[in-house]
Amino acid sequence: MSLAIALFKFLHIAALLVWCAGLIALPIMLAQHQHGDSQDRYARIRKFTHYSYTHLVTPAAVLAVAAGTVLIFLRETFVPWFFAKMAFVGALVVLHALIGNVVVQMGEEKGDVIAPRPYLPVALVIGVIVAILTLVLAKPVISPGSAPEWLQSPRNESLLVEEVPT
Repeated sequence: MSLAIALFKFLHIAALLVWCAGLIALPIMLAQHQHGDSQDRYARIRKFTHYSYTHLVTPAAVLAVAAGTVLIFLRETFVPWFFAKMAFVGALVVLHALIGNVVVQMGEEKGDVIAPRPYLPVALVIGVIVAILTLVLAKPVISPGSAPEWLQSPRNESLLVEEVPT
């Protein structure tokens, strides 16, 4: 069992490195396009970012999520800090989709799209990565009582099961 855990951890971490590096590099590459660039330069940037997104970053994301999912069950990681981490992984997926949307727009607009400056997406990706690393490395104790009351109990008795008379 420990060999399987080591293998999936290696796959998970390697894929995360490629995924996160790609999410930092893609906005910077997209920002290289300037209004007035030649169509040849624009096509080169567009093809490189499109290929990177579809053939490198997205497969790495899928592999990271798949290996991570297997690790959840191999390690039986069902603790509160892990669910907080999963919320940040969801944010990373949303950023992945937003960056992919810009890649697609640049491919469809024939040189008319100016990519947004990379500072905000790069800062957001780095912030999410730091949050995930903090949770994974610190494994903070999050007590159930630290969540708001409305998250700790069912509303309007919606989860109560009625007893069926026999």
